[in-house]
Amino acid sequence: MSQPAAALPGDPPGGRRAVAVWSLGVGVYFVAIIFRTSLGVAGIDAAERFHINASALSTFSILQLLVYAGMQIPVGLMVDRLGTKKVLGLGVVLFTAGQLAFALSHSYGTALASRALLGCGDAMTFISVLRLGARWFPARRGPMIAQVAALFGMAGNLVSTVVLARLLHSEGWTRTFAGSASAGVLVLVLLLVFLKDHPEGHEPVAAPHSGKGFVRQQIQRAWREPGTRLGMWVHFTTQFPAMVFLLLWGMPFLVEAQGLSRGTAGLLLTLVVLSNMAVGLVYGQIIGRHHAARLPLALGTAAATALVWATVIVWPAHAPMWLLIVECVVLGACGPASMIGFDFARPANPPERQGTASGIVNMGGFVASITTLLAVGLLLDTTGQNYRVAFCSVFVLEALGLSQILRLRTRAQRREDERTVASRVETVHVPV
Repeated sequence: MSQPAAALPGDPPGGRRAVAVWSLGVGVYFVAIIFRTSLGVAGIDAAERFHINASALSTFSILQLLVYAGMQIPVGLMVDRLGTKKVLGLGVVLFTAGQLAFALSHSYGTALASRALLGCGDAMTFISVLRLGARWFPARRGPMIAQVAALFGMAGNLVSTVVLARLLHSEGWTRTFAGSASAGVLVLVLLLVFLKDHPEGHEPVAAPHSGKGFVRQQIQRAWREPGTRLGMWVHFTTQFPAMVFLLLWGMPFLVEAQGLSRGTAGLLLTLVVLSNMAVGLVYGQIIGRHHAARLPLALGTAAATALVWATVIVWPAHAPMWLLIVECVVLGACGPASMIGFDFARPANPPERQGTASGIVNMGGFVASITTLLAVGLLLDTTGQNYRVAFCSVFVLEALGLSQILRLRTRAQRREDERTVASRVETVHVPV
């Protein structure tokens, strides 16, 4: 398991055409992340616009992520059955409509419905991009392809923290959010004209998608694999600290609890994004060459996040700037670490149910994010805006996730070793 995966029979060739087609899918994901994280820089403005408290503000992100998480398994099944292009196209229509509706919302209820619609469309993007990469690139490129996709997603987050934050205060709420929705229209046109599900000559083997109990059996088979479950818990444990910080509570924490200006807080949020992008490239290279490094990287990232988070919380008064910088750099590693979860699930499942398995994995981190977003909001209202107490909820989720990773790691590794041996035997005996 310490070597890159060997080439398998039927592997797609990759190449420039693969990069071009895959880049279209990544472009859709890039826009989806801009829309998903746009509320992170507008939390204070949203509270003023809709006259809501912390719990009500957190409901925006909770509902959006709840819809996202709830859609993961259905989307995985849709990708396996319908293909990437149809699912991505539907996703773009939904998240663009949601962003535009959010721009025009004047009531809390309408704004909530808009974020739910956005979350539904957003849910259809990342799994589709993973499937697109698997159809166009050799299996050994999987870890790097996934990390680069996530890197471009974080670039969308960078647009939110740098561009949208400035536009919001110069152009106002409606013009900023409505203007950003035009990016969705652009990627939809490009997708419909140029994107293909797979290269010619590499059509997926037709699999039965009907019959009584098919959906239930597809989910059960994916869940039965220890690699799927390990991947889900890795994603659960590593993704949510940065997600909670970037999606909603980072800006209020830095401004209200740490006494920073909005401009300085925005720069620190940008640092999280830049760190994510840099670490993603490093993790992708390491994992592509040494699969045995996957679990140490995931566990090390989780431990470092907990240590730095605890240090910031217990620091008397305001934390020094150097410590906040360290926290943001470490949080930036959470996204790349969460991507390791997909690399545990991918070899554990045959191609016809990799979308379903990816949906299960992706659901893990978003369930943790939803839970923490809700816990922080409720604790802030209960304790009178005490961020020290509210942010302690992070450790509960991390402890749960770590216990499950340690429980499943040996079983999943043994199963993957068995599959690796079987794949190599198949490669040697493939007919000429």
